[in-house]
Parts: sequence; structure tokens; C-alpha cells
Amino acid sequence: MKALVCTTPGNFEYIETEQPEVPEGYSLLQIKKIGICGTDLHAYEGTQPFFNYPRILGHELAATVVSTQEDSGFSVGEAVTISPYFYCNTCIACRSGKPNCCAKIQVCGVHIDGGMRTYLAVPTYSLIHGEGLSFDELALVEPLAIGAHGVRRAAVAKGEFVLVVGAGPIGLGTMEFARIAGGEVIALDINAQRLAFCKEKLGVAHTVNALDANVFDQISTITNGDMPTVVIDCTGNLKAINNAFSYMAHGARFVMIGLQKNEIVISHPEFHKREATLMSSRNATAEDFVHVVSSMKKGLVNPTNYITHRIDFADVKSQFASWLDPKNGVIKAMVTMPD
Repeated sequence: MKALVCTTPGNFEYIETEQPEVPEGYSLLQIKKIGICGTDLHAYEGTQPFFNYPRILGHELAATVVSTQEDSGFSVGEAVTISPYFYCNTCIACRSGKPNCCAKIQVCGVHIDGGMRTYLAVPTYSLIHGEGLSFDELALVEPLAIGAHGVRRAAVAKGEFVLVVGAGPIGLGTMEFARIAGGEVIALDINAQRLAFCKEKLGVAHTVNALDANVFDQISTITNGDMPTVVIDCTGNLKAINNAFSYMAHGARFVMIGLQKNEIVISHPEFHKREATLMSSRNATAEDFVHVVSSMKKGLVNPTNYITHRIDFADVKSQFASWLDPKNGVIKAMVTMPD
């Protein structure tokens, strides 16, 4: 079978490899669609934490089941997606019901080889029923689950202002699930095209360009002087994260979905006087995947809004670098695998 390997930053190679072995407790999948996410782009750039080369990328997957256990609850030929966070089930996080931050986690396409290949063997516990969704929709469940988990971490309440920093795919999904939770969403980004997308496609009423000179005043006006009670960073950009602390209301919660490599520096007095809460949000849980699939089926989220570029697997190597250029307007590139 054919696979695409990121050999070093900035380099891909197509290789021929054997069909994977299927250990006990695993299912074999034929990959149908692959969504390209920020993690893949950062890996290609060489800026992704927790990453080693060479690596087969790809964790936003839609597939069909080729083989599985008789008692797995899944059928051969069934359309599925996966939760790509493979966990140990024995560490303190797993024992506490938080396998998304397992101490020994192996994220498919990050720590171990992912789905940019014809066939992939995965732990059967990672399978998510397709519930009649299309392959395009199934490939977008995972990135939406990231946002859904961050919103759940923030415990967004109806009517409160939620500032989402970053209007990339993860940020857009976060906005969607903040809206579903009843939040009043404010989108903050430096890309005017992305902010227009928020208004036109997602119905976000409040958008602010982070390059404006009066960002604080704009957010203050939107929130009637209160400032947002929830701030969620989806940029993984140190400057954006540090700036966002100044937009917090007193008593606010700050959730970091985005990830960057450096230290965060905050003013302790400013943070302390707000009795603010700072938390990270890593990956997602089965509960979040179920919520996303249910929201899609109810029509609360239209994931195909995000797909701006479509490409065949054979052309990924030649086109991948272009997706890093903001001028190309990529929100979500969707790869189609050959049958």
C-alpha cells in the first residue's frame, strides 16, 4: 500500500509499505478522507511540539471498517471516524476519566504514524460510529471535538460573552460550540478574510481585528464594559496569548486550546485581582465526540462550511506547502484517498 511520510521539516515522500498487522483488540480501517489540520501544518514547518521525524501524518480521518472483533459493536463496511488519542488506561489521568491527557498518550499522526495511507490499524476502543454522516463530515468530527472539549472545560453558560482568539479551523469549531452552549461569541483574529467567514458562514455577530489600535475598547463596548467572562485561545501564538489576558473580565476563565513552545508570562497582580482561572484543554474525550456527531445530525453545525480545498492523495506532496500561505485562504483542506 502507499503512504505519505513527512521525512524532515518541509519534506514529504511517498513510499510503498506493507498492510499493517492487526493486534488483538485492534480494528483494520480503509482510509477514505483525511482532513489537514494545524498540527499537520506545524509538523511540516518543524514547529510542532511533541513531534519526531519521520512520521506519517493524518489524524482527522473518515474510514470504513475492514476487520474488527465479533463483539466490538462495529460492522465490516461501516463508515467510522476515530478518536486518535490512544491511551494506556492505567495512569492517574486514565483512572480519573481523562484519557485525553493520558500520561503515556500516543496521538495517531503525532507520536505514532497516522492515516495518510491506504490502511490503518487502530485500537477498537477508538472507533466512533458514523451515524449516517458523510465521509467529509466524519473527517471533521475530531477537530470540532477539540473545540467542543475546550468549551466544556470553560463551562460556558447561556448569555455570557466568550472571546475566541484565533479563527482557524479549531477556533471556528470552538465558536460553533460556544454558540451551541448559549454563549455570545466574539471572534478575534488578524485575518480579515477569516473574520468575514465568521460573520457570513457561522453567524458570529461580533468580530474584532487584533491588528486594530483599539482592540480593548472594541471588546469593552461589545460587552457593555464588562469584558468577556470566558477567553479561549486557539492560536498557539505567544503574543496572542499574552495579549488576551488583558481582555478578561473579573472572575473570568481563560482556556488554552492552542499550544506553543515558550513560557507564558502574566502580571500576577492583574490575574490575581480578577480571581481568574487559567486552564489548558488537551484533545477531547468520547463525550465530546458524541456531542459533535449529535450536533451534526441535528443540523446545529455544518462542517462542510470549513472545506475550502479538495485534493487527491497523489497531489498532497506537491500542494501541501501552499496551504501554509494565508493568501490561499485555506481553512480546511480535505484529502480524498483512492479506492
